[in-house]
Amino acid sequence: MYPNDFRYTKDHEWVKIEGDEALVGITDFAQHQLGDIIFVELPAVGKELAVRQSLGVVESVKSVSDVYAPVSGVVVAVNEQLGQMADVLNKDPHGQGWIVRIKVKDKKDLGSLMTAADYEKFLEGLEH
Repeated sequence: MYPNDFRYTKDHEWVKIEGDEALVGITDFAQHQLGDIIFVELPAVGKELAVRQSLGVVESVKSVSDVYAPVSGVVVAVNEQLGQMADVLNKDPHGQGWIVRIKVKDKKDLGSLMTAADYEKFLEGLEH
């Protein structure tokens, strides 16, 4: 169900590595938990992020949740379409619903992230 070429956090962010950059978003599980997403606060391009630092906020009709940086680095792009169409996070969380692109500072950060299989096992533990 979850793309095998992605890595995942326990906070339900996903990372797709493309060269020395990481595309980051929230998982399908996260968007289901949030419900209808109505607003996304994006970081500024150029912002330097540490691992687990809040990079933005996702607001739904039910709650407000921080999105955390799964890797350290500098924001090189944000998904501007989320400003007008936040619900794309509900419709396509692993594709068009990406949130930021980060130039990765240290690829060692990836070692602490889960594979798709590990993430699915982690989710099974949450459902019991």
